[in-house]
Amino acid sequence: MTLDIKICGLKTDTAMAAALAGGASHVGFIFFAKSPRFVDPAEAGRLRQAAIGKAKAVAVTVDADDDFLDDIVARMQPDMLQLHGSETLVQVAELKTRYGLPVMKVLSVSEAADLERIKPYVGVADRLMFDAKPPKGTQLPGGNGVAFDWRILAGLDAGLDYMLSGGLNAANVGDALRLANPPGIDISSGVESAPGVKEPALIEQFFRAVRAARDDRAA
Repeated sequence: MTLDIKICGLKTDTAMAAALAGGASHVGFIFFAKSPRFVDPAEAGRLRQAAIGKAKAVAVTVDADDDFLDDIVARMQPDMLQLHGSETLVQVAELKTRYGLPVMKVLSVSEAADLERIKPYVGVADRLMFDAKPPKGTQLPGGNGVAFDWRILAGLDAGLDYMLSGGLNAANVGDALRLANPPGIDISSGVESAPGVKEPALIEQFFRAVRAARDDRAA
């Protein structure tokens, strides 16, 4: 099975280069003003040029209004929208039609019962992402470096297309792959030297850890 790997919260040319050199299938840009990973749509449009023909560029939004979404899509020209807020099923369907782009909907989980929320989105969202519930007091819906019990994903339908996110890093990605066997993984804070500061060496280390884990499983 091909494993999709998304490096999210990119802001610089060096981080983009490291993500693409490692073999990222997706590169993400954050359009949430409170995030240390926030990037201007025009700058994201410039950065995403390096990914053309190599990786899909994902615009990550949090309950963005129509005007902001129009600006993001026009300036960045993403390959996919990622909705990380409280967007409803109706909004997911409307945005797919409005922009003609695939949509990935993020659902926050912490226990098996939370997975019941998946069912309505199957067939509406093009892909799902499971992230840990944010800690109390944070204003960020994601990128908090918090993990959840990946074992709860092991029983999911084998055909469900999703990405696993939340607290991943080079030290634990092998466990995540072994316990959940996800079709895709997403990392942001786990390859940073400080909030919002991507470290190329950590990105390279993460990809090495993923390859080592997959080689171990294949052996």
